[in-house]
Amino acid sequence: MVDTLREGESAETFARVYKAMKYVVYALLSVNIALFLDEEMASSAHAATSGMDLFTVIQLFSATLDTAAWVLLLLLFELETAVIPDDRLVGKTKWVIHGIRLICGLAIVSAFWGYLGEWQVFWHSEILRVPACELVGQGWSILLDFDKFIALDAQSCTALGTEIVAISKLEQVVATPAALSSAYQLGLVDVINSATWILVVVLLEIEVRMQLGGGVPQKFQRPLNGVKIGLYLTLTVAAVYWGFEGEFLDFWDAALWLFAFVFIELNVFEWQRDLAQQARQ
Repeated sequence: MVDTLREGESAETFARVYKAMKYVVYALLSVNIALFLDEEMASSAHAATSGMDLFTVIQLFSATLDTAAWVLLLLLFELETAVIPDDRLVGKTKWVIHGIRLICGLAIVSAFWGYLGEWQVFWHSEILRVPACELVGQGWSILLDFDKFIALDAQSCTALGTEIVAISKLEQVVATPAALSSAYQLGLVDVINSATWILVVVLLEIEVRMQLGGGVPQKFQRPLNGVKIGLYLTLTVAAVYWGFEGEFLDFWDAALWLFAFVFIELNVFEWQRDLAQQARQ
């Protein structure tokens, strides 16, 4: 009897700690929205082009839009898989959740196109025909790395060296070939990471819908899990790459998202187990 009580207390303590950790991660991800906004506000002052339109705004603030939409989508998954009882996921509640999810999905796809547009910025450049120091005082900027710019002044122009390129799709921005190559690679990783997360949420959405419809057939569960493992490995490689490249915010954000989706996957697993137990009763 005592052992049973201790096991119950241990399980309850673990559940409380698990829940606390989960919501701490969710809160940290919400803070990242502000961090990305601050970073992109700083870079937009240098990267903005004339004739700003909606796509340009999405392109300049793609990480902020992406993170905000994903945080909201994450909270919806949490509500569906761990908070709202299955018998209440009907009627108005169901349609409100689906409507918000649709808006989040559109925002995430828009952010993907923004990442793609950012990457395309670094596809084309041309050799700068005049010495960089002759451009001082004319509003030019230097690309240091992806989303990192400084003003071209008397001190920074001498540090550039002689091999300098002008980025064709940005107004009055120069870079060294090394900086341009690094920005190109980081932009590509952003595109791959964004596309991979979209595939993850599509698979989770399919899994949740199947679960609500009576459960995931056994013949689909193993291939579904295999594909998700491959996608999560891709996301882990992207996070490691950002870490080695010194992109701490991107690395930190990616690591938090991986933790967050571990919790979501555990929620889905627990949900599946509960439904299976109910079916056997």
